[in-house]
Amino acid sequence: MLLPLQLARRVLEIEAEAVQSLIDRLNDGFSRAVEMLHGCKGRVVTTGVGKSGYICQKIASTLSSTGTPAFFLHPTEAIHGDLGMLVSSDIVLVVSNSGETEEVVRLLPLIKRLGVKLISLCGSLDSTLARASDIVIDVSVKTEGCPLGLAPTASTTAALAMGDALAMALLDARGFTVEDFAARHPGGHLGKKLLRVKDLMHTGDELPRVYATTPMYEAIVEMSRKGFGATAVVDGQNKLIGIISDGDLRRLMQRLKDEALKVTAADAMTRTPITIARDELATKALNIMEERHITSLLIVDEEGKLEGLLHLHDLWRTQLF
Repeated sequence: MLLPLQLARRVLEIEAEAVQSLIDRLNDGFSRAVEMLHGCKGRVVTTGVGKSGYICQKIASTLSSTGTPAFFLHPTEAIHGDLGMLVSSDIVLVVSNSGETEEVVRLLPLIKRLGVKLISLCGSLDSTLARASDIVIDVSVKTEGCPLGLAPTASTTAALAMGDALAMALLDARGFTVEDFAARHPGGHLGKKLLRVKDLMHTGDELPRVYATTPMYEAIVEMSRKGFGATAVVDGQNKLIGIISDGDLRRLMQRLKDEALKVTAADAMTRTPITIARDELATKALNIMEERHITSLLIVDEEGKLEGLLHLHDLWRTQLF
């Protein structure tokens, strides 16, 4: 009897070997499967029983979140009415190690009758499932990680890894972008990491803005009214020419004392403000603020015209820290 750590190492070695062995068995079948899935006009419908069923659910979820519409259909529910979910433009992706799972085998002629294409991730190339499939991808393993050789372990790991490989190949074939990913993950930690500056920036009447000729006392009023501790300075075409921060204001008071309120915004501003584009990730804005020890970033377009302001508090509220 192996000690727990010995058994754990053995299980992980077996599962790692199972995934590694898939690489040498990749062939034209995988490429054809990607091509078929990429050209699918309907949905990818994954199906399997037991542990394979759970793997199918994960594959469907990964496909859906990376640009390929997919859902899981339980074989038992399928033969009791849910087969109506399938249309001829769909593609069915079946996972079965043995290829002889009773519920799956019963479903095969019904799928064929609907004219639906069938791709299988199968551990037996001489099985009923493999013979019925339009494309078979070999996910067989030498042994399971289970010390009894019974519980699906290495076989489900191999199927899951191959499902991920298919999903990532499809992602690449579709030209799926970070923007596409963000659109499908608006919530949670991933959604926050993919927020753009434009999603958080202040615009319009919220944006503190003065002109170079604005008297300094009016600039201070603008800073106080908008509450960001800074104001942008623009020219007559709304092109950014500077920024006045609380730090700039303190330095002005120290330098001119009682005369500080008699000058214009141009006399107090920093002429090379740090800026960022609206389409940059909010995490990049946070990094800039931390590196430069500032609390506000101005957003400009390609022509240098002022579009908005992003404050450190906006990033705190999204819990990007």
